[in-house]
Amino acid sequence: MKKKIILAWVLLLYVNGGCSKSVTPNPSSFSDSFIVIGHRGASAYAPEHTIISYQLAYELGADFIEIDLQMTKDGVLVAMHDNTVDRTTNGNGSVESHSVEELKRLDAGSWFNKNFPLYADSEYEFLTVPTLEEIFAYFGKEVNYYIETKSPDKYPDMEEKLIQLIRKNDLIEKVIIQSFSEKSLIQIHAAEPRIPLIQLLSYQSPAKITESDIIKWKEYAAGIGPNYQMIDKAYVKAARRAGLLVHPYTVNSKKDLDRLMKWGVTGVFTDFADSLSEEWKK
Repeated sequence: MKKKIILAWVLLLYVNGGCSKSVTPNPSSFSDSFIVIGHRGASAYAPEHTIISYQLAYELGADFIEIDLQMTKDGVLVAMHDNTVDRTTNGNGSVESHSVEELKRLDAGSWFNKNFPLYADSEYEFLTVPTLEEIFAYFGKEVNYYIETKSPDKYPDMEEKLIQLIRKNDLIEKVIIQSFSEKSLIQIHAAEPRIPLIQLLSYQSPAKITESDIIKWKEYAAGIGPNYQMIDKAYVKAARRAGLLVHPYTVNSKKDLDRLMKWGVTGVFTDFADSLSEEWKK
């Protein structure tokens, strides 16, 4: 694995002064400390959603590794962002049309070398799609996991399988779960209220936040995950005043990071787990 990327985030222990904690849920293991989430691992430098990408994000100092979940046709949870395997493997078709054995035969790394030659590495050739259970087995309690449930209507038992794996590996205090699906999060909160949940938001225009939004979200979530380009200072202030964590996605420049931190966000997703920290230390 490349060693030329060596600087870690210096913001890991940054605390937003004067911020209150969320009321429901109120997990003891997570505070309002600013957190850095490795978006699909260290996806700027290595093939997304592979063990190598997660390992690199961890080495670069990310507080959490983000894992998008899909499910195979034989009911195995795997790490992949897209509903299909076309973009990040040499295969084609939907994830749900493949068994886990079939997925394991696909090359999940060579595409990165072709698309990003600056960071190409022979180690990335013929990487495999990891299952969630393999990820948990590899990292154990050494890392924190920021997991997204995807396509819950397509995978109605995803939440149950996810919670079972988290409990089996004794990782309740090492996990945050996010989703664009309110239904998915409510289901998880009912089954395991100790896990902090983040409601993802896909605003297509400048975001507005209402009291009814806040009341609804706080019934099941500890915070929100908006598109950073669609929010402003007033939006963040309203969410923080209500006790909600704010984790925008996906922040890849110092300029954007500076602005968001001044506004009071409590974490960011990033493809670069090192370059912003280099700028911040200057």
